[in-house]
Amino acid sequence: MSTPVDVVQICQDLIRIDTSNYGDEPGPGEREAAEYVAGFLSDLGLEPVIRESEPGRASVTCLWEGSDPDRDALVVHGHLDVVPAFKEDWSVDPFAAEIIDGMIYGRGAVDMKNMDAMILATVAQMIRAGVKPPRDIVLAFFADEEHGGARGAKWMVENHAEDFRGASEAISEVGGFSASINGRRAYLIQTAEKGIQWLRLIAHGTQGHGSLVHRDNAVVHLADALSRIAAHPWPLDITPTAEHLLRGVAELEGIEYEATPECIDRLVSGLGAMAPMIEASVRNTSNPTMLDAGYKTNVVPDTAVGYVDTRFLHGQQADVLRTIEELAGTHVKVEPYITEQSLEVPFETPLVDKMIAALGAEDPGAPVLPYSLMGGTDNKHLAAIGITGYGFAPLQLPPDLDFPALFHGIDERIPVDSLHFGVRVLERFLTDC
Repeated sequence: MSTPVDVVQICQDLIRIDTSNYGDEPGPGEREAAEYVAGFLSDLGLEPVIRESEPGRASVTCLWEGSDPDRDALVVHGHLDVVPAFKEDWSVDPFAAEIIDGMIYGRGAVDMKNMDAMILATVAQMIRAGVKPPRDIVLAFFADEEHGGARGAKWMVENHAEDFRGASEAISEVGGFSASINGRRAYLIQTAEKGIQWLRLIAHGTQGHGSLVHRDNAVVHLADALSRIAAHPWPLDITPTAEHLLRGVAELEGIEYEATPECIDRLVSGLGAMAPMIEASVRNTSNPTMLDAGYKTNVVPDTAVGYVDTRFLHGQQADVLRTIEELAGTHVKVEPYITEQSLEVPFETPLVDKMIAALGAEDPGAPVLPYSLMGGTDNKHLAAIGITGYGFAPLQLPPDLDFPALFHGIDERIPVDSLHFGVRVLERFLTDC
């Protein structure tokens, strides 16, 4: 392996740039982070390009030439934005990147400035050692992932698809990390992700004085609709990726896999900290998240608006929308707000074999299984131009760390040792991809 580059310092530098994404409002630091990344890559002799979809909403792409330009390129990408964090909620300043008990604390430590730092450190190590990847690598660092990517990856593929010309595969966040299964450390590679369907619900009623009897109240119509949606019991629905994972878990637990609710519940619960993520990947989900109604306590408004976050399994977008419309009822109109496709890609591929080999070189004998992400990544947008994306941000994690809870969570943090592990695995992978 080549001489290590300080991945911890890079991660701290990125966390200290506040790139909070407030949705449709401009974030404070995406351009600054893009300039940091571009400067780092320029210092390595590469030629990065910064592109802005709107002022300040900046993404970076960069071609790193490999030894065989005739092969399809690989996109290695991350996002630079983070969800907001507020100092009063945390035990530390969320943008100070303090190291406490071997952990880097800060917004983005897990999602996903850890991977951004690992990518930069790995590229630097290989270039300084004179090692070329075996194929062209397109490095990409996107804005706006945390609000659907319309000002980041989605805008890039719609307006600058040439930056990804010749690429057929990609790797990014939320995969390649370790989980404890029946006392054994296993690694999960993300080969599927649910679709995103954010919905706006608009209830209509009759406006009037708050002291009168009202039987056509928009607030009540909306509240009833959201209550029905929240209580809806979405049934189990096992996709090929989920079945592959659960069969692997059954083997590790020494039991026979059965496609029954009882067996599936047992296998999911055996995944420990990963259980909530996997539970959400074996069914569609719908959660009310925001409300907007009225302007004065003694006025019944004629309109009330709510938002629902639905996540659908591969190929089930229309079914989920139809169910929500039925649950909403006749007084509530359902409108799509943000919609992004679901993905399901093969696990048995040469690229995944290279991921497994790189993990195995650093943690011999550890099982590697596919899984489906309950959320979404920028791989959705790259898929629109024919690029097959995987979640592979390798991390060896302590068995007692509730890793899934740290995504968007209070006191988000990542072990320093996990970053060093990730760089070692990424360097092995990019040397042989």
